[in-house]
Amino acid sequence: MKKKQSSEQQKIGSFIRTLRESRGITQGAFAQALGTSQSAVARMEKGEQNFTTGALEKISKILDHKVVAINSSIDFEIRGGRKLSGTIRTNYSKNGSVGLLCAALLNRGKTILHGIARIEEVYRVIEILESIGTTIKWIEKNTVEITPPKKPNLKKLDAEAAIKTRSILMTIGPLIHLLPSLSIPHAQGCHLGKRTIAAHQYGLEELGIKIEVTQHNYLITAPRKIANTVIMYEAGDTAAENVLMAAAKIPGTTTIQFTSANYMVQEMCFFLEKCGVQIDGIGTSTLIVHGVADINTTIEYHNSEDPIESMTFIAAAIATDSTLTISHVPIDFLTLELYKLGKMGLKYKIGKQYTSANGRTNLTNVTIYPSKLVALDDKIHSNPYPGVNMDNLPYFVIPAIKAKGQTLIHDWVYENRAIYLTELNRLGAHITLADPHRLYIDGGTPLKAAQIVCPPALRPSVVIMIAMLAAPGTSILRNVYMINRGFENITERLNEVGADITVLTER
Repeated sequence: MKKKQSSEQQKIGSFIRTLRESRGITQGAFAQALGTSQSAVARMEKGEQNFTTGALEKISKILDHKVVAINSSIDFEIRGGRKLSGTIRTNYSKNGSVGLLCAALLNRGKTILHGIARIEEVYRVIEILESIGTTIKWIEKNTVEITPPKKPNLKKLDAEAAIKTRSILMTIGPLIHLLPSLSIPHAQGCHLGKRTIAAHQYGLEELGIKIEVTQHNYLITAPRKIANTVIMYEAGDTAAENVLMAAAKIPGTTTIQFTSANYMVQEMCFFLEKCGVQIDGIGTSTLIVHGVADINTTIEYHNSEDPIESMTFIAAAIATDSTLTISHVPIDFLTLELYKLGKMGLKYKIGKQYTSANGRTNLTNVTIYPSKLVALDDKIHSNPYPGVNMDNLPYFVIPAIKAKGQTLIHDWVYENRAIYLTELNRLGAHITLADPHRLYIDGGTPLKAAQIVCPPALRPSVVIMIAMLAAPGTSILRNVYMINRGFENITERLNEVGADITVLTER
């Protein structure tokens, strides 16, 4: 019985902390509003004290949210069939945010990161880093100040947060410079089939870093770290970031071949350059890292915008036959996607280019117009950058549903993701699952309202939400944690351009 109570306290504490951070309230300010000490708030948020009904009511009032609803499912009620209009801004990159948070551990000094997305995935990474001794403060809405510990204490690692995000793997590269050995739990994140860590394992071992996989943990040791030539087993994004972070503090020259040049990998390179690490070949499949012995300075860096979020809004405009402008689009990472959509008949306009706050990423505004679409003769599939991004591939289901003819989408990377997209049949789509990787979509079928539970994967969940925007009537999308993992204030932002989404919390 005691154990159950402790677990409930931890859930409530974690939920209070997430709410506080999402409101931009510091622990100190929250403590003052509650009439208690900051250390008491820290204990409360760790679930180390009991909550009275009165205390919960006071907390609920300060945070403007009923805290006792913690165990309820959060759902979206979507009244579809409405046109979108106006301009919607692309937010900061999810994958850039989590990578930069991990990379901040490389710096023994203070790191200030702007453009950090306030999403569940980021909160999990922050919980992991704070649990091992890192001090992280939200000093502005999307700005964090990070001070790493002199020696991380992995015995206090928040295992519950760690197993919820695959980003835990990206702590290996920086932590191995702070500890002679470490152990982290197996990662989960989205349930997308057999996602091995082979690319991490093989890449890091070329630098002298060994990963042993046990039933529940990864055991990492580095008897002797060496600069070396690394051939990436596959062009995985997080694996490339891990190798980059490890190589950054190994003096000498490390060459990384057949690596990803995707947006979050380039973001990592830009940040490491701010740290004083010279990197040649950014944006290509061969990176040359000139490692340094130490990084100990105050660093300030701006994360750039998220091309996957831009694609989300492009798909929403297509689904609803709307004229919609998406601003702050990282165009270099969406050029092929837009080109293929253009070949399907999509009418769109690309505006003048400008630069993101990081000074490196090219942005533009893209306006989507109502269009009559035709299915492509060729299959649509993803490839490492500069191919169609694997996270953007599910969004092509939306134009395929609208298009005249049959579209084949080949999701060769993941075993389960295509299966989740067949849930769209409940909304009136005509999708045939050929095998775990291939979908045949017969376009032109009208969509209808339905009630669906979010699948355990981010992109399919968002695609279902977009289809509901197009379906006349009232749809219910249940248990939307997966969407909140990757999108900040998604309902408010869509509602501002004409959607009608209500957030439901079951009491």
